[in-house]
Amino acid sequence: MNEHDEKPASGRDDAAGGLGALRAAIDALDGEIVERLNRRARLAQQVGAVKGRTDAPVYRPEREAQIMKRLRELNAGPLSGDAIEAIYREVVSACRELERRLRVAYLGPAGTFSEEALVRHFGSAVDALPCATIDEVFRATEAGATDFGVVPVENSSEGAVNRTLDLLLQTTLTISGEVSVPVHQNLMSRSGTLDGVRRVISHPQSLAQCAGWLDRHAPGLERVPAASNAEAARLASLDDTSAAIAGENAAARYALQLVERSIQDDPNNRTRFAVIGHHACAASGADQTSLILSVPDRAGAVHALIEPLARHGVSMKRFESRPARQGLWEYYFYIDLIGHRDDPAVAAALAELASKAAFCKVVGSYPRAT
Repeated sequence: MNEHDEKPASGRDDAAGGLGALRAAIDALDGEIVERLNRRARLAQQVGAVKGRTDAPVYRPEREAQIMKRLRELNAGPLSGDAIEAIYREVVSACRELERRLRVAYLGPAGTFSEEALVRHFGSAVDALPCATIDEVFRATEAGATDFGVVPVENSSEGAVNRTLDLLLQTTLTISGEVSVPVHQNLMSRSGTLDGVRRVISHPQSLAQCAGWLDRHAPGLERVPAASNAEAARLASLDDTSAAIAGENAAARYALQLVERSIQDDPNNRTRFAVIGHHACAASGADQTSLILSVPDRAGAVHALIEPLARHGVSMKRFESRPARQGLWEYYFYIDLIGHRDDPAVAAALAELASKAAFCKVVGSYPRAT
């Protein structure tokens, strides 16, 4: 064997030795991380003991929002801020569970975007209760059967979820958080093709979000509405002549094959979810306030209602009208403001709004979604 034959073997040995050293360093670091995670958990248990003596709530959305904001600011990479937050969401969730495991209702069944929003906000260490309708999510949370509920509020393509808006008007619950979820709609069937498929099933909003794609690529399919995307996937899993539009989680849960990925007409499609409960959030430093207003029936009433916001320097993030069911051509206005209701400028503006409005309800001040 000449010297040229020996070099590759030596190179492989060097590479193997270098890889072994790197793996040993990772193993040692993993040990440190596990020790520090448990140290953090023990501190969380001590916090829980203090809370237990003062009847403080287990879950403080504003505190968790501050933690995530600080971690993003500390992060220097190469992990992204989203990756850091996803990791720590589970860390915080597991530590919170040592105090008490939360119970959270959501629009089910399992595999919906609502379930994804729940996990993004609370982490996995909760008892998730799937509900058949948005009304049931509200009822379960109002009755105390769950600590919180997660409901869709609006989609970037299709606008407001009107049933949620109607129930926010009626409920005694408050919004204590929001979650923004990228929505990737996927076409799926038992076979992974459209051979023999005669109908496509999905939630009405999802059918609307994919209308352009369906018009171009599957115009002959009957479009059948379902209570949720996950329910659509479940139904398609029982029938070779049906396809569904849903998220990848639903495909995996119901053993469906993807026909086409990301068929939504808007590539930046997102849905915003509200976390509802009985907890009134303190200020986190990056908040918004949601309110519902109606105005007296006279000229210029809407302008007079909004004017205090500009005068006090309060920014309006969202303004939407919804017909009042009890009156003819009367409306409620759903408004999101930047800031917490206890911030001086917001508090002053709200006081003026309440004095001028025929109806004024603050639905919640809570941390804005990242």
